[in-house]
Amino acid sequence: MNNRQIVTKALSSGGVAVLTLDHPARYNALSKDMIAALTAALEEVSANKDVRVIVLKGAGKGFCAGHDLAEISENRDEAFYRALVGSCCGLMQLIQSVPQPVIAQVHGAATAAGCQLVAACDLAYASDDARFSTPGVLIGLFCTTPMVALSRSIHRKQALEMLLTGDFITAARAAAIGLINASVPVAALDQAVMDSAAKIAAKPPSIIGMGKKAFYQQAEMATGEAYRFAMDLMVENLLAPVAHDGIATFLARKKSA
Repeated sequence: MNNRQIVTKALSSGGVAVLTLDHPARYNALSKDMIAALTAALEEVSANKDVRVIVLKGAGKGFCAGHDLAEISENRDEAFYRALVGSCCGLMQLIQSVPQPVIAQVHGAATAAGCQLVAACDLAYASDDARFSTPGVLIGLFCTTPMVALSRSIHRKQALEMLLTGDFITAARAAAIGLINASVPVAALDQAVMDSAAKIAAKPPSIIGMGKKAFYQQAEMATGEAYRFAMDLMVENLLAPVAHDGIATFLARKKSA
């Protein structure tokens, strides 16, 4: 990449960090360098106490085309493939482990590992002309790693349809099956994402961080275990000063209404 800055960072005064995949000539493909750059950027901004929400977006014509197939073709080596896919899987897990909610802002196409990136984010919004697919099956390569995030984001029958056919789905369809939160007009995408980010950023960051972590933890548990886990967290939360203050403010406002 000739040391090209392929992930750019911007921080708003409201605590929203925007990370932009910035290699439009390769449709922001998740090459070895792109994965490393995005991982480093996520680690950097998530460690910043002023950052309350992280937005991921792509430069150019679209969000992300998945892995860089040219790079894969040029490196026919098991060790390279293990390192590449392993670092990509690590990136997806990092997105869900950072304390800040991560929002995908999607335009154009999000395919294969790019679709995985959308599914791995906590929230996602797309322009109404965006498209999504896991097309590996069309070239003899089943999207097994994208399958992990996809099957945890949408119903298994919807996920399997995408994985088995490789067909594109529209933004409207993606919203209907829960891959994204909403499809909005192209001109409204920036505002829709920033409105959502600002709403979350206004909440106590300690509670948001605790809640995000708990959400993913309980999702892997059996129902009884999840309730016991959630009960302990609820009691801990009720004892916290931020909850006492919030409840007192709510009751005072209700009394004066």
